[in-house]
Amino acid sequence: MPLTRLSEEEEIFRSTVRDFAEERVRPRVAEMERDAAQPPDLLSELFELGLMGIEIPEELGGAGASFFMSILAIEEISRVDPALAVPVDIQNTLMANLFMRWGNEEQRNQYLPRLARDTLGSYALSEANSGSDAFALQTRAVRDGKVYRLSGRKHWISNAQEAGLFVVFANADPEAGHRGITAFILERDMPGFVVGRKEDKLGVRASSTCELVLDEVEVPEANVLGEVGQGYKVAIETLNEGRIGIGAQMLGLAEGALEGALAYSGERKAFGQRIGDFQAVQHLLAECATDVETTRLHVYNAARVRDAGLPCVREGAMAKLVASRVAESVASRCVDVYGGVGVTKECLAEKYLRDAKVAQIYEGTTFMQLNTIAKILQRDG
Repeated sequence: MPLTRLSEEEEIFRSTVRDFAEERVRPRVAEMERDAAQPPDLLSELFELGLMGIEIPEELGGAGASFFMSILAIEEISRVDPALAVPVDIQNTLMANLFMRWGNEEQRNQYLPRLARDTLGSYALSEANSGSDAFALQTRAVRDGKVYRLSGRKHWISNAQEAGLFVVFANADPEAGHRGITAFILERDMPGFVVGRKEDKLGVRASSTCELVLDEVEVPEANVLGEVGQGYKVAIETLNEGRIGIGAQMLGLAEGALEGALAYSGERKAFGQRIGDFQAVQHLLAECATDVETTRLHVYNAARVRDAGLPCVREGAMAKLVASRVAESVASRCVDVYGGVGVTKECLAEKYLRDAKVAQIYEGTTFMQLNTIAKILQRDG
């Protein structure tokens, strides 16, 4: 069976998410872009539809579905607005996976129902001087009896403005280097924990990206996720799957841009005929469609490999690499189809182009994906 073919259950799920995106999200895209914010009622609807706990077991309040279903949801929402897909992506591919894989029974029972029901999560790894070199982080966790005191600053943290639950990475043993890095569970209302300035971004503007300030935040030892010193492994393995989510986000973006350009090429006339009748435009759209389908193969394959319980590091890196490049390229060519109107705010094409750029940066830059793929080739070659 071709990897892009969906089961009946997957087709129904995709259709449900697409209907939501078209009927509830599309009418509000301009509003979200203008305000650089996600309406609370739309976020609530994501929870009500079960899109924030897709893989979380049913007994813990989730849908008990597959990782692949999460990828479909991210793709379909991104067709309409990649910014609203960010919380769906982070909630499913990062936060839920963190607790299901690394949480103990008490942590899973306490936090997974909240993530599925009404609490947005945020993954806090990056700092001002530790982006691609993520494990040069300077946030410290000092043991004080049965608590840890966390101090430092996190930067470029997605979902931060709306989140109620955070997984923060800090070094509990700086002398051990990356082997001292530990993952901690923080609640938004913990004393000394402040969500700071929101970034004014080029794209995905409705998705919040903020600084986090930690000033001697007292975190119980019970809030260590995984084991002390295991944060490096926790972060790396989770990001491997998160990259497939970014691939799905960019796949959806490219689909949305292409669909809009196709429709416009059938409406706009020049020199007495539709611009879609000109071979140059036909070839441009054909190339875009081929690139989108290539991306779909990479993203779907990576998700299927992950659901099969097989290693997906290479597949995830390739999916993100290809999808991030294709999204920018397709979005740019679709602006060309629109011509002058394509660079105006009244046209979604320019928004798709701005939204695409961040995928080459967050959750591992393009260069880091190439490094990962090259290392695996050298190891297995």
